Amino acid sequence: MPRARLDVLPPSARARLLARFGPAADAWCDALPDRLAALADRWELEPLAAGGGSTSRVLRCRRREDGGAVWLKLTPDPMIAAEEAEALAAWGRTPSVVRLLAADPGAGALLLDGVAPGVPVHGQDWEPEQLATLLRRLRECGPAERPYEGSAVRPLAHRVGFLYDLALRRAGPDRPEAEIRLRRARARALELAASAPVTRLVHGDLHPANVLHGPGGRLVAIDPRPAWGDPDFDAVDWALDGVSCAAELAERAGRLAELVPGLRADRLRDWAGALGALTGEARLRAGHEDARTRFLLGS
Repeated sequence: MPRARLDVLPPSARARLLARFGPAADAWCDALPDRLAALADRWELEPLAAGGGSTSRVLRCRRREDGGAVWLKLTPDPMIAAEEAEALAAWGRTPSVVRLLAADPGAGALLLDGVAPGVPVHGQDWEPEQLATLLRRLRECGPAERPYEGSAVRPLAHRVGFLYDLALRRAGPDRPEAEIRLRRARARALELAASAPVTRLVHGDLHPANVLHGPGGRLVAIDPRPAWGDPDFDAVDWALDGVSCAAELAERAGRLAELVPGLRADRLRDWAGALGALTGEARLRAGHEDARTRFLLGS
């Protein structure tokens, strides 16, 4: 069989990008072969494999100079590229975040170093001590508390609003109980975002699928959706991971608070209560009507 062209989007990938960015992404998808060829020539890359999600096309590449493994990430939205590039550059001192090698935000392009072995934590057991190291480094190695002038990164309230807008669209008009639940949870989350005791650079999407096993057993964060706000936000997905009752949540939050200086167990529980509805609604749509889903929707 002939090998599939890596510079041509399969229908499913194009559909995801159009659903996220609207009809304007159609022209971007059509222009992808030329854009990819120009960037591969500029950064001396040989594309080997392609994938991606709802906001980007990601290509595993080999550097022509030394054969090193790198990743080329392309998005139709220059703002997404600018925010991610800024965050990765700000965390450049820590080995717990993927290294940014080059960026052209105007072209929606980022070049990222490879992470070995690079297996996502999602679906695997993880140790609180490992996660605590990652959370501490995000706090310690990022910029100072106040956002610096000219930052492309927006406040955490913007990220919260986006997540709930997306969930409300997915819930649809035929489930008024879901809309009520999501709007109530959104109000709680926005209150928390506005009352942050400190302001730090937040990863914004630090769930187990966006954390890889790296060299020496450390955890390495990828794919930030950064924001300025409460750093406790980044621990929420981990506090809720596999949890099905309030006692389990309290135990998990308490353990993380013991390990991460500045993290507050009570505030982490409040964030979990506000954001649990997002995961609960996603589980409902996937047909998981179990104790965990009921806890998330009622937490």
